[in-house]
Amino acid sequence: MTSVLIVLSGARVWTMKDGTPHPTGFWAVEFTTAHQKFTAAGLEVHIATPGGVTPTVDPLSLNLGYNNNDQSNVDAQLAYIKQLEGVLSTTVRLEDADPASYDVVFVVGGHGPMQDLAVDPHIGDFLAAMLDNPSKIVSAVCHGPSSFLSAHRVDGTWLFKGRELTCFTNEEETAATFAGNAPWLLEDRLRLAGAKVNTEPAWTPHFVEDGNLITGQQNVSSGVAADAVLRKLKVLA
Repeated sequence: MTSVLIVLSGARVWTMKDGTPHPTGFWAVEFTTAHQKFTAAGLEVHIATPGGVTPTVDPLSLNLGYNNNDQSNVDAQLAYIKQLEGVLSTTVRLEDADPASYDVVFVVGGHGPMQDLAVDPHIGDFLAAMLDNPSKIVSAVCHGPSSFLSAHRVDGTWLFKGRELTCFTNEEETAATFAGNAPWLLEDRLRLAGAKVNTEPAWTPHFVEDGNLITGQQNVSSGVAADAVLRKLKVLA
């Protein structure tokens, strides 16, 4: 059976430039949308976090303003996450995850990955093993590509140098009011590292496919990114 490892941040706070801790975690709809699509397609889905900690939902992701002012949408996300409480409380330890056991890795955003996955060597090694195998797929959405910053080859070169991808943009970080106090901006960091960052105007559903690398721009792009993963799996089958 085709298997996917969904990676969630284990962080509960994002340390801002001025040192204040901002409550964070994984972005609810990015997780629920991808998880629903993958399970509906018959994939075997596992969830991993650094240290196997129980992940926390980014409280901002449940704000009505980020959910089309639709409380029923928020309630549906909460109900789906509650249904998975048992799984989320017994996640795979990221450091123990074996790339050979998975066909796809999908990294969910929220600001949490900016705190932990961006500096986690285990996700870097996992991504390197996956990306260099053309029969496997690496995917991430929103701030999920911050995990890419951890990935280097043995010779020290950055794994994603020269690859085309997308991520949460400077424009979107500014609109979300975090740009001024963020320790760094993801779009800037990925560009400086050598990625070819392809973006659309803020809050436009957008994904980029570059070989076996599939990325989504922000929270409203989780669905199109997950759909692209499923289409790619049919091509690789």
